[in-house]
Amino acid sequence: MSEKQQLEALQKALAAEHAAVYGYGVVGGRVGEARRAEAKAAYDAHRARRDALVRAVRDLGGRPVAAAPAYALPFPVPDPAAAVRLAVDLEDRVAGVWSDVVRATGGERRSTAAEALREAAVRAVRWRGESVAFPGLAERATTASPSSSASLSQAAPTM
Repeated sequence: MSEKQQLEALQKALAAEHAAVYGYGVVGGRVGEARRAEAKAAYDAHRARRDALVRAVRDLGGRPVAAAPAYALPFPVPDPAAAVRLAVDLEDRVAGVWSDVVRATGGERRSTAAEALREAAVRAVRWRGESVAFPGLAERATTASPSSSASLSQAAPTM
């Protein structure tokens, strides 16, 4: 695993975390009162991961990718049910990106990436109400590669 490969994987994870932070702003504004605390906890977790990734990218000599000013949502989010679907989508996409970081890194970075993958998978299960066999992998098989436009579906390879 070269530093360049690690840096690329970390930058993609950072982009995904930027998108997740944005997405959870939408989720929190639309999800029902009963799940608002869950949305806030996820928002805070993604902000913390984002901030840690900024430091990790800098530690490797990189310039952290910036957040887009706004992201296009993958579907309309007019109500609490759609907000829950968006939360599931965000977590599935983040899990996929973190699985790439697991593959591209070793040592402490790999452990951190595995923990981030696990956390995203657990949050997705909570939002979805059921689990998937391989979080972050099956969802990616049908996803197009990212482009330069800022959309939640393109902020990371799995979004």
